[in-house]
Amino acid sequence: MADQDLEQMLAEIRRGTDEIILEEDLRRKLASGRPLRIKAGFDPTAPDLHFGHTVLINKLRQFQDLGHQVVFLIGDFTGMIGDPSGKSATRPPLTREQVKANAETYKEQVFKILDPAKTEVRFNSEWMDELGAAGLIRLASQYTVARMLERDDFDKRYKANQPIAIHEFLYPLIQGYDSVALKADVEFGGTDQKFNLLMGRTLQKHYDQAPQVCITVPILEGLDGVQKMSKSLGNYIGVTDAPGEMYRKLLSIPDALVWRYFELLSLKPLAEIEALRAEVEAGMSPQDAKKVLAAELITRFHDAEAAEAAPRSAGNQISLGDIPENLPEVEVQAGEDGSLRLLDLLREAGLAQSGKAAKDMLARGVVYVDGAPAAPDLTLARGEIRVVQAGKKKIARVRVA
Repeated sequence: MADQDLEQMLAEIRRGTDEIILEEDLRRKLASGRPLRIKAGFDPTAPDLHFGHTVLINKLRQFQDLGHQVVFLIGDFTGMIGDPSGKSATRPPLTREQVKANAETYKEQVFKILDPAKTEVRFNSEWMDELGAAGLIRLASQYTVARMLERDDFDKRYKANQPIAIHEFLYPLIQGYDSVALKADVEFGGTDQKFNLLMGRTLQKHYDQAPQVCITVPILEGLDGVQKMSKSLGNYIGVTDAPGEMYRKLLSIPDALVWRYFELLSLKPLAEIEALRAEVEAGMSPQDAKKVLAAELITRFHDAEAAEAAPRSAGNQISLGDIPENLPEVEVQAGEDGSLRLLDLLREAGLAQSGKAAKDMLARGVVYVDGAPAAPDLTLARGEIRVVQAGKKKIARVRVA
């Protein structure tokens, strides 16, 4: 491969990434000319993907376009542990049935971006079930508790006397072993996954494999412009959202976030984005730039006809009590007693901007649950799934976890 071609390839790969560990390793692997195995793992903890997930999936597609093989790993085994990355408390584990149901929807959604012919879908239960208890103990012997506690989120929890369950130490070990089982050349993850990705390099060396290159991508901020995009926070745009809903949400993002979204979500050439940015700086409304982005993304996840019609459907309101199809699903956490007040649910699901706004909506009688007016003092229990509507524009299927 010519040096110029390699440099152009690396420049494209660097776009929208945070860190490449080690870039020299990547340069050497690319220069070999052989198709590389590009791994990314997803724990199906919720049934739908959102635009935050697509930041990484877009990079996978880029590698496919460069002639490489993507291994889309569904963590049906690790999903039952719960990734502790960036978490201040132990995550409740999912059942295998929940994980499998969510995984099926993942497979359908990723092919809106990935090329099926160049994608290998795998489940890590394939090798983890076979590894067994004895194998898991041998795997755990490869790392020390002291090194685990160097991890930032574990360190903070330990110093704050917050509990860390033993099974949480297994998560990065298993993710690292996935790279061994798949003989990964490159693994992608969010910036909060760096510790887990490096674990793959460590274990591959132990198993006499060439260590993978770790590429981290930025965490996309949600519609609030502050916290990362998350279904549990309700600040997300779902891959399966209706065209009008996508349009409405994209036009609602803070102006300061427009170019961040272009950088991480758009597939337009950088020169084209810079030209659009210059137009905004020259006086064009940022809303017009958001419309350009909305047209591109709605076309990708639906089609051009849907993108053209989206501005009209975005203004449609929902009659109180109506339950439309294809509702976004939001997960909220129950309290220590296993329950959650409707008042708190409205705020945590993103259906109300604050506790004060939630109280106001309840007082005005514009909150409906499963199509019927809700009692202001309603409390939901862990495991319940309800359709909750707040006013004429906000409605979601809410799961209390």
